[in-house]
Amino acid sequence: MKKMTKAAISAITMFAAPMALACDYPQKADVPDGNTATKEDMIAGQRDVKAYMGAMDAYLSCIEAAEQETVAGPDDAEEDAKQQRIAMFNKKYNAAVEEMNLVAEEFNMQVRAYKERSK
Repeated sequence: MKKMTKAAISAITMFAAPMALACDYPQKADVPDGNTATKEDMIAGQRDVKAYMGAMDAYLSCIEAAEQETVAGPDDAEEDAKQQRIAMFNKKYNAAVEEMNLVAEEFNMQVRAYKERSK
């Protein structure tokens, strides 16, 4: 009975802390096609990408804060639950950073295409 109670408390703690901070994953920025975009489209795309990067930085800070809050809480969680929580945090964080890198690279490729077309 005691193990079930600890498991239930661990599960509630694991899921309650992230919900308290409700970290919203930003919508991916629309990158203009450098082969057809106007200068204004490229400038607007640059603004959108910068705003997206800022929103992703805020998301990363939010999930880090949620993880720190969870770690600072009572240490009643079983080792398996801790390892699962850490693995989930790492997956979320790494996926967000990977997407940021992909968006930046995609935008840079489109800028190069735009510049090549504008020669």
